[in-house]
Amino acid sequence: MAESRDDDRLYWFDPVLRGILPLGGFHMSRSLARRIRTTPFQVTLNQDFAGVMAGCAARETTWINAEITRLFNELHRNSHAHSLEIWHGADLVGGVYGVALGGAFCGESMFSRRKDASKIALAYLVTHLRACGFTLFDTQYLTDHLASLGGREISRAQYRRKLARALTEDADIHRHPLPSGHDVLQLMTQRS
Repeated sequence: MAESRDDDRLYWFDPVLRGILPLGGFHMSRSLARRIRTTPFQVTLNQDFAGVMAGCAARETTWINAEITRLFNELHRNSHAHSLEIWHGADLVGGVYGVALGGAFCGESMFSRRKDASKIALAYLVTHLRACGFTLFDTQYLTDHLASLGGREISRAQYRRKLARALTEDADIHRHPLPSGHDVLQLMTQRS
């Protein structure tokens, strides 16, 4: 991470408490389920990685600087970084991006230009990651937004054990097509 968009230096963060989004514990509120059922969003994978990064960086304050953007676009070109996009017509209205390593997906950032677009992106991504064999969704830090969706904190030692196990697993983000809205809602209902 960088301290800000204008800081050229990069820092490695290893928080004492690590945020994760348990792939079997995503919390789907009734309003979010209704939004998925009724909103005419289209969902794609890796169709506009640069657009998702730009959307994530388009905040008053951000840790995404030019070097991080360059490096993550290179990771994407080498099939290590991925984005899930939410579209309303031709407009990119939300998304999430991160890095896939073995059975771990390290979510880096997300954005929303329409109500609940980032929540919808996470619901689709969690469902998709599970179907593709992932076992760890690392969110780095726990925000109120992520906590409302089932995110939690674990100790650094717990995280490192989970990460070591996940790195040995054979997950592939391209193993299955993206789920439909019906699939997302069905899987979430089965978990609750």
